[in-house]
Amino acid sequence: MSEAQGNRLGGVLGREELRALIQGARPLVSAYLSLEDQLQPNGFDLTVAEVGRFAGGGVMGRSNAIRLLPDVRPLEFDGTGWLDLPAGPYQVVFNEIVDLSNDLMALGRPRSSLCRMGATISTAVWDAGYVGRSTALLIVENPAGIRIEQSARLLQLVFFTLNTPTARGYDGAYQGENLVKGPSDQSRRA
Repeated sequence: MSEAQGNRLGGVLGREELRALIQGARPLVSAYLSLEDQLQPNGFDLTVAEVGRFAGGGVMGRSNAIRLLPDVRPLEFDGTGWLDLPAGPYQVVFNEIVDLSNDLMALGRPRSSLCRMGATISTAVWDAGYVGRSTALLIVENPAGIRIEQSARLLQLVFFTLNTPTARGYDGAYQGENLVKGPSDQSRRA
């Protein structure tokens, strides 16, 4: 069990527990930009590293063998670090590396300011045992679009302890995603 869980039933981790896990021997979150700015009362804000536009369709079959992710074309931030996004769907890659032990899972929620400007973020469950720089779906609904700065805080991860650690943590295709840069990176395919 993690230091945060102790002998109690599962629940949401607060600021003090998160700080201890982030600064611990196996950091819960690393590669963050500012612990003080990103650490929240009930979660941790993730910041945008990359934004891409979908360049085709995907395929989702009954098994993982029948899965094809669409190509994603990276968008360039301008010379001052800003990106104008018209209405539509985008893929976001975060700066931070999340390392969940087998007794922690997380859910991602959009920051309220993002929602108030007509955009949202959608994510899947961050399973116990996952390690990586995750991606999320940014959906801009505002017909006038939005403008975001590179490294802006877009998503808050809320961490939950499990009542008991899972015997088998996440071991899917996205384990370790976006941790390696360059042509040998297979994390965005499969």
